[in-house]
Amino acid sequence: MIIALDAMGGDFAPVSTVEGAILAAKQANHKILLVGQEQSILDEMRKHSKKYNLKSLNIEIINADEVIAMDEHPVKAVRQKRNSSLSICANLVASGKADAFVSIGNSGAVMAAALFYLKRIEGVLRPAISTFFPTMEGNCILADMGANVDCKPEYLLQFAIMASLFYEKIVGIKRPRVGLVSVGEEPTKGNALSVATFELLKKTDLNFIGNVEGRDIPRSKADVVICDGFVGNVILKFGEGLSEMILKLIKKALKKHPFAWASLPFLWLAIKDLRKSVDYTEIGGAPLLGVNGISIVGHGSSNAKAVKNAIFAGVRAVEQNLVYEIKEAIAKYNKVIE
Repeated sequence: MIIALDAMGGDFAPVSTVEGAILAAKQANHKILLVGQEQSILDEMRKHSKKYNLKSLNIEIINADEVIAMDEHPVKAVRQKRNSSLSICANLVASGKADAFVSIGNSGAVMAAALFYLKRIEGVLRPAISTFFPTMEGNCILADMGANVDCKPEYLLQFAIMASLFYEKIVGIKRPRVGLVSVGEEPTKGNALSVATFELLKKTDLNFIGNVEGRDIPRSKADVVICDGFVGNVILKFGEGLSEMILKLIKKALKKHPFAWASLPFLWLAIKDLRKSVDYTEIGGAPLLGVNGISIVGHGSSNAKAVKNAIFAGVRAVEQNLVYEIKEAIAKYNKVIE
């Protein structure tokens, strides 16, 4: 399998991306195309030459003169920077020279590049950014996470179809529970968008459990949580901040109490499990659902471990033939919209 990695995307690129590519190539023999400014990539790779036998790794560097920054306007940047690392990655998939591409850079630009080069899957109204979110019993998947801040009920219906299929294929849970974010459990609660979407979801044979409130998400009430991109992005950022705050508060509280601090060696395994359960680096990234090719979007502050896992998220999506499966499902469920 061939995975194109945007080596210049993310807050810590190319440091984290290059090391992540090395870790992935060391773990499996998939070919990784490191796309970016060649000299910068080579300089980073040399830093790892003593630790790893780089010549044995299936990594190829593809030069890209331009870089799309995290704060650039997504559509404008993709149109103007055809030779950016992100644009080249998307084009490699579109031309069949790579099976998937991964970027932890500007998520809006990833969406724009995917739409420009890969196009939408036939029948898909709007692609959605999905991501895993930690819960009491593991992880749920949220969609949309910011690609579409203004939505119609038909968009949310398709998000549910695509995210449910992704969860079933990648996580391996048959008929995952689908919940719709609202301000109450009753079908009539919420705004016009959520009420209309509820009625559409009722007509499908998805495992739709109804509305879920914000508190229900970490309680593992649903496996697939659906909302518009505005709400989804707020949930995601709040969750990240909350998990970071909890871990810091635990550390701060332990320092206040000498006896509690002395017991830390006995608590360490439990703390490690807690950190792992809320650690986005364990997942790495999630696919942009609805585009005609596998494109994985990672967190902008991803470290090497997260980049490695984002690469393997792309591998799993290709192995499960996710694009074809979504196309078939959308064709089936579009009758609901009609």
